[in-house]
Amino acid sequence: MEFGVFSVGDLTPDPTTGITQSEHERIMAHVAIARKAEEIGMDVFATGEHHNPPFFPSSPTTTLAHIAALTERITLSTATTLITTNDPVKIAEDYATLQHLSDGRVDLVMGRGNTGPVYPWFGKDIRQGIPLAFENYALLRRLWSEDVVDWEGQFRTPLRGFTSTPRPLDGVAPFVWHGSIRSPEIAHQAASYGDGFFANNIFWPKEHFARLISIYRERYEHFGHGGAHQAIVGLGGQFFMRKNSQDAIDEFRPYFDHAPVYGGGPSLEDFMSQTPLTVGSPQEVIDRTLAFRSWAGDYQRQLYLIDHAGLPLKTVLEQLDLFGEEVLPVLRREFAIGRPADVPETPRHPRQQARADASAEVAA
Repeated sequence: MEFGVFSVGDLTPDPTTGITQSEHERIMAHVAIARKAEEIGMDVFATGEHHNPPFFPSSPTTTLAHIAALTERITLSTATTLITTNDPVKIAEDYATLQHLSDGRVDLVMGRGNTGPVYPWFGKDIRQGIPLAFENYALLRRLWSEDVVDWEGQFRTPLRGFTSTPRPLDGVAPFVWHGSIRSPEIAHQAASYGDGFFANNIFWPKEHFARLISIYRERYEHFGHGGAHQAIVGLGGQFFMRKNSQDAIDEFRPYFDHAPVYGGGPSLEDFMSQTPLTVGSPQEVIDRTLAFRSWAGDYQRQLYLIDHAGLPLKTVLEQLDLFGEEVLPVLRREFAIGRPADVPETPRHPRQQARADASAEVAA
């Protein structure tokens, strides 16, 4: 079981001070958060991808490559890589390069994003979002798995005798998760390839995401990749902690009330009851996270959003220290209890390489 943090990379005013961090400050905060996550023993740092204000992470591979040079162990991932508006050739090249720079410590979450205007900015039609996701990912798979590609599709110019460079590290492509908050078609896509499915369940009730995960697990087994309980599932989450629960609520409430993604909607209490947002004590974060298994099954990756809504970097780092001291050891221990031995871990690069080598030996 892996634990980590992800960031959407928003530039939101701190409602308690009126100060908005600069783009430079937020970019450097990304680096500091990733390094702190590794320091406390977390497994993953992931960044989003956006191409519009009030967000800044338009070049995830650049940021993650810099973080790779400053870390040793943590997996570097994306909260979303825009498979619909990015050229699959560029994705293949950029993430293979990041693979080499990080010694294989990279995977990525493919998604369509949540900002409609991005599509025309990159010459795409949002009404073709699902077909774009299908076609572009099919091409990406071929670019990583075949040395020479001849290809023709609906949404980009044909390729003739094309070789994507650099080739994936050790001949093994980065592991891919398919992220979705609403589309069963994406759950089907993930299952058909035997890839991971990341249900970023941070805004909607668990019943919706339980349905998507159930579809993914059933189809994963249907396509012969293993039993439904062996499918590779990731979940989102959110927390804000203090030693005392009421202190956490009092401190976080102005951030919740004024954040663009929250403000004007349900109350903090309603949002906590209806979504995974947990504002309270370390024990409350433990209890809420452990409860995810009751509706998602045994899963492989838990990522938390903790640095949004204008929270100062100092506060975010305090959250991580508290998580590392009081929450992470308990979650590791409790999630291991009763976990079936045949439920796989996340396919990190060494595991994928060993599997590829074994398959090559069998074929020989």
